[in-house]
Amino acid sequence: MASDSDDEPSRPWYRGITRPQWVVLAVASAGWVFDVYEGQIFNITGEQLLADVLHVGSSDPAIKLNLDRMLGIFLAGGTLGGLVFGSLADRWGRRPTMMVTILMYSVFSGLTYFAQSLWQVAILRFLVATGVGGEWAVAAALVAEVFPPRARAQASGLFHATSILGTWLATFAGMAADTQWRFCYLVGVLPALLILWVRSSVKEPQAWVQAGAEAKGGGTIKPGSFQELFTDRRWRSRALLGMCLAAVGLGSFWAVTVAGQGLAKAMLLGEGVSEPKALEQAKFAYGFVETAGGGLGLLAFGPLCVKLGRRRAFLLIQLAALVIVPTTCFAPSTYRQLLFLLPLYGFLTLGMHAGFAVYFPELFPTHLRATGTGFCFNGGRLLAASMLYFSGWLKSLPGMDLRVAVSWLGLVFIPGMVVVWFLPETKDKGLPESY
Repeated sequence: MASDSDDEPSRPWYRGITRPQWVVLAVASAGWVFDVYEGQIFNITGEQLLADVLHVGSSDPAIKLNLDRMLGIFLAGGTLGGLVFGSLADRWGRRPTMMVTILMYSVFSGLTYFAQSLWQVAILRFLVATGVGGEWAVAAALVAEVFPPRARAQASGLFHATSILGTWLATFAGMAADTQWRFCYLVGVLPALLILWVRSSVKEPQAWVQAGAEAKGGGTIKPGSFQELFTDRRWRSRALLGMCLAAVGLGSFWAVTVAGQGLAKAMLLGEGVSEPKALEQAKFAYGFVETAGGGLGLLAFGPLCVKLGRRRAFLLIQLAALVIVPTTCFAPSTYRQLLFLLPLYGFLTLGMHAGFAVYFPELFPTHLRATGTGFCFNGGRLLAASMLYFSGWLKSLPGMDLRVAVSWLGLVFIPGMVVVWFLPETKDKGLPESY
């Protein structure tokens, strides 16, 4: 489906894209929107959910501690799902694997409506995450394979940028449901309807079909093989470095980017706003204001990769994020001033995530693409889970100022810049099997 014809540099990337290619982008993006919804809805409703299942007040220290623990569990589940379903996508095909992952996160999200204890919530969040982690790996590989080289970075960046719609949907659902958080998880059943769309509209990419035919015909390739991924020096180094890069992005997201909501709440409480009202306004500050800036950052990262190259784009945005984090923590003295900085905070701390969808599929050949992409992104989740536990511990220290904690956590962008230095540049190159 991906054509190399008409690749003139001056031609807009979207010109000449076929209807089937747009359909793939739409389906992959819809799955990713609800994928993000399933993750973000806990961020939006977590305090109320934990207060109910733990039977404690909204200011109880157990809530803050278990929030980060639950996020760690979610990241661990995403790791397992990404590894398993990434490998299965290279073996079974992109379409059936995507259908299974969407069904998983939809069903187990809906079952959260009935949760009555902390252990039930933990198990369900883990199972939701397995579907979430698997869906992204499959969708990212699918988009990369069906779009021509001249449009791949922009299409992949656009695919990942639709995550903002998932965050907005979760924010709207959380604010509309108020304290009735259970209904937000019941909404999570709706993505199951996407399975019908995937079944009727998505065809396997020609590159995957050819790789599968070679494997069945007695070829040397082994689709979805972790053994090949880690015994071949080329793919092993890319997989491990990509995992570290993803760990920086995902760890900083949950420990730093999401902390925008906590910074807003702390500022409002300091101005004398009541806790219930401060919580609702903080949801708006993070879920709409900061996330709007984050969405622009995601949209901008694809074109930035095209202009500067993948490595320089990652280096530049992480360097800028390193500066904006302490600036946002300490520069504003009022809630209104913080609102002006939050969009830039979101732009710079979140924008690099679109690069994962652009970059990771370009690092691996077709028969290992979903496997390698899934390992990078979701192996990064596992490493990021350790940062979440550290983040929860740091933020819960007696007398710890949230602004100080977030500023320290923002230093994680430094090792991110080091990792990028050792990764290959894929700008203006075909997918690995072609060079």
